[in-house]
Amino acid sequence: MIAALAIAAALVQQGRADAEEPPPTGAERLRIERESYPIAVERWPGRSAPGVPVLVLFHQARSSKGEYRPLAPHLSELGYECLLVDLGCGAESRGVKNRTAVVAAHHGFQPDFLDAAADVEGALRWAREQHPGSPVVAWGSSYSASLALVMAGTKPELVDGVLAFSPGEYFKTLGKGDTWVRDSAATIRCPVFVTSARSEEAEWRPIFEAIAAEKKTGFVPAVEAVHGSSALWPESAGHEECWKAVEAFLQANFAVPAAAAPAKEEPR
Repeated sequence: MIAALAIAAALVQQGRADAEEPPPTGAERLRIERESYPIAVERWPGRSAPGVPVLVLFHQARSSKGEYRPLAPHLSELGYECLLVDLGCGAESRGVKNRTAVVAAHHGFQPDFLDAAADVEGALRWAREQHPGSPVVAWGSSYSASLALVMAGTKPELVDGVLAFSPGEYFKTLGKGDTWVRDSAATIRCPVFVTSARSEEAEWRPIFEAIAAEKKTGFVPAVEAVHGSSALWPESAGHEECWKAVEAFLQANFAVPAAAAPAKEEPR
């Protein structure tokens, strides 16, 4: 009897861990199953056409997919397929809890920045499998921007492009040394966009200079701006300028194909 009650209580706790508020109108909640813990994803559909680029968006520290809730509707309107990913190392953003972190903790995991590399790789691999024939673009914020660059350098089969907001060498205390990200970037061949607040440029400039790709853009805003992808939030200073730079990069390297014309009916 006691054992049965314990099992029932565990199931209740599991349900609470897995519970999540409904996604916003137009979005879809998805889940990437794995042996360790599942990854929570929120999908915002792009244009209905073959080869539409897929943006896989990763948040910064102590954050969640909520970091991209203000950005996804616009990117979706531009035609891009958007996958907002909750990494196991995170908490919440704009009132949106990180479901991957919640469930990971429920399963006994406490992922750090470096552990999240497996989440980034898993999400990119899943995006590639789910969208054959479409470019997969890794979009990172702060520590996940660095991981996106590392993936582009070490797992080029998973990444066709990178947008990195405020990357840096954030893994020095986790056994990766002072130049892990820069060394990985030296083998990147795909298009890359890097930006940050003005005061952060010194953190990513050596990484940017090491990138081997011919198509790379380093953008420093005219105003101070803010850390990570939140630079694009409507309340952030200089967000219009940053959006223009992002859209120019995407259009130049990952333009959305035109929607397929409806089939004409044959005359009877």
